[in-house]
Amino acid sequence: MMVLYDYWRSSAAYRVRIALNLKGIAYGQIPVDLRLGEQRQQAHLSRQPQGLVPALQVNDDECLIQSLAIMEWLEEEYPEPALLPKDAIMRAKTRSLMNQIAADIHPLNNLRVLKYLVDDLGVSEEKKAQWYHHWVSVGFSALEKQLGDGPYCMGDKLTYADVCLIPQVYNAHRFDVPMEAFPKIQAVYEHCLTLSAFADAAPERPGDQ
Repeated sequence: MMVLYDYWRSSAAYRVRIALNLKGIAYGQIPVDLRLGEQRQQAHLSRQPQGLVPALQVNDDECLIQSLAIMEWLEEEYPEPALLPKDAIMRAKTRSLMNQIAADIHPLNNLRVLKYLVDDLGVSEEKKAQWYHHWVSVGFSALEKQLGDGPYCMGDKLTYADVCLIPQVYNAHRFDVPMEAFPKIQAVYEHCLTLSAFADAAPERPGDQ
């Protein structure tokens, strides 16, 4: 059985949990508590040299890191159900949305960045919230223009774009980002949460905190 090293509120780990659920893959979980600094312990660094989550132990010899790389590996090894479109253009557009979320929005507001702003640069909690709202809103404004009529990011096809989007919207709600300007994004979020693969991966599952 695969083993996922994760943290319950990590957006990147949340993505991988959703992807594993959608693929119907059984996996074990070992928590890495980012609040206690467990990600910096040598045991974790030996499997994830960046000191981040997730890390997916796929067999006795291989541990994969970086959520998008893990998701691509899952698509190659477990092609059904397909979470990337077959059409090359649509596949590229899906990957574009994935990267806008995972590479452009998420890194600017993850835990280690927010902690650095406050602990090292002396930014106030108010200014930290302003930073968070600004960069999420910039990213969501661009995403909103690229979404169709739903119910998913790519229309009627569930893809990895949705897998990336839902954790980011979860965080936006958690930090009180106004969502009125992003009705398409909010609609995709609400629809995906009705699916068990997303609901079962949610951070608030009993015992995960």
